[in-house]
Amino acid sequence: MTVKSIMSRIVLITIGSLIFAIGINYFAIPNKLAEGGVIGIALVLHYVLDWSTGLVTYILNIILIGIGYKFLDKHMMGYTLYGVAALSIALWVTEGIGQPVVDDTLLAPIYAGLFVGAGVGITFRSGATSGGTQIVSKMLNQYFGWSMASATLVIDLFVIGASVFVIGQKKAMLTLIAIYVGAKAIDFIVDGMNIRKAVTIISDDSELVLEKINENFTRGVTVFNGQGGYTKEKKNVLFAVVNFQETVRLQRLVEEVDSEAFVVIHDVRGAFGGGFK
Repeated sequence: MTVKSIMSRIVLITIGSLIFAIGINYFAIPNKLAEGGVIGIALVLHYVLDWSTGLVTYILNIILIGIGYKFLDKHMMGYTLYGVAALSIALWVTEGIGQPVVDDTLLAPIYAGLFVGAGVGITFRSGATSGGTQIVSKMLNQYFGWSMASATLVIDLFVIGASVFVIGQKKAMLTLIAIYVGAKAIDFIVDGMNIRKAVTIISDDSELVLEKINENFTRGVTVFNGQGGYTKEKKNVLFAVVNFQETVRLQRLVEEVDSEAFVVIHDVRGAFGGGFK
């Protein structure tokens, strides 16, 4: 790995940590909202004992890293250690920042979720985590194929349930809004920026459609031999995976060649190789 790549990851982790901390100190704490995972525990202790969220987060994260060390890639753990330190420092630096929004019960959880989710997502994009239950989520994603956002959501619900006894039912319900928004933000940043679409095309002019695709796209196309279930007519079935931005262009190209073509577009969680990174 080059020095430039390493520095790029460090910058992403730092930016993600700052955004996360702003979500906590500017929106969550002033409105007495909870969170999931380690930061949720730190917030409850802050409300009850006035303990520093940065310090509690750091201590709990170090414990979790000790547990997750033997399960996660050692190369990634180096970035995670930096992420833990960066988040703790960011939480300390951004304490009391600006004039928080405290008079709108709906805006607070929405923006808290957006900032926290964006911070977590950016950190995930760097290949690391900022500690906490994100370590557990990363393990579930790596070994069981769970969506990182879904895994984080399930784990966080347990912590939020316990926080009801400190912040009350209303604040806990508002926290659920923040958690949901944050999960969507994580999914968008981690997966949404690389949305792929699988396109299946059945056309009477499949040869011409294939020729036009090859002329206008750099993507490979796979040709399957198909047969109509009712007519028993043999046809070629074209299959291609394209970027989200290319989907409409491909659809229009097929319509220009054969307006009666049958086109099915599928969502793809991930595509690797064949021109995709």
